[in-house]
Amino acid sequence: MNLTLKIWRQQNADDKGKMVDYKISEISPDMSFLEMLDVLNEELISKGESPVAFDHDCREGICGSCSLFINGRAHGPDRYITTCQLHMRSFNDGDTIYIEPFRATSFPVIKDLIVDRSSFDRVQHAGGFISVNTSGNTIDANAIPVNKHDADDAFSAATCIGCGACVASCKNSSAMLFVGAKVSQFALLPQGQVEATDRVMNMVKQMDEEGFGNCTNTGACEVECPKGISLENIARMNREYMAATLKG
Repeated sequence: MNLTLKIWRQQNADDKGKMVDYKISEISPDMSFLEMLDVLNEELISKGESPVAFDHDCREGICGSCSLFINGRAHGPDRYITTCQLHMRSFNDGDTIYIEPFRATSFPVIKDLIVDRSSFDRVQHAGGFISVNTSGNTIDANAIPVNKHDADDAFSAATCIGCGACVASCKNSSAMLFVGAKVSQFALLPQGQVEATDRVMNMVKQMDEEGFGNCTNTGACEVECPKGISLENIARMNREYMAATLKG
């Protein structure tokens, strides 16, 4: 396959940045998208040019760090996959592919296609955890019965990998699907009830402080989420927040 790549190049957060064209040839349809970028970078390095900076780690659709905006869609044209799971057979010979970083005020560009998503970490630190007494008297997790329906819903919410596709796809750069998933996975379980009030209040407060926008229920976040996280989690977070507010 012969392709034209239009890639966003930006030296740092203060740099204006611009799209730069690259021609690449002899790309196998069986390559992953990141492997194709590896080939491009090898060519750039051999020419003495600066390689394109992009983030990645597991390359197995687990970590979410490979987040790229490809032809106007988070993670590219396929659904329920991350960028590292996207293969070049999804494109045609001669295609022009636009590759950009996730764009949101709360995700400042570090360099080229890499953005700083530590805002998600700070939201998690605000309440996305369960405090457990580990003094030697811990209770086996299976000792507490959990309704099967609640367990399934909690597990579905917990599949969120925090890639940021929801934020990048939302016209308001809202993080409510991410926060809703992190609140839901504990709100549905008995182990999460002790800190339920503080959890949702603190996480929503931190989300707002990070500058994420509000939700207007367009549903773009659910459509582009690689794990198919449901909008029901936003509704559950809103209910949890309302209940916490009434408790004072």
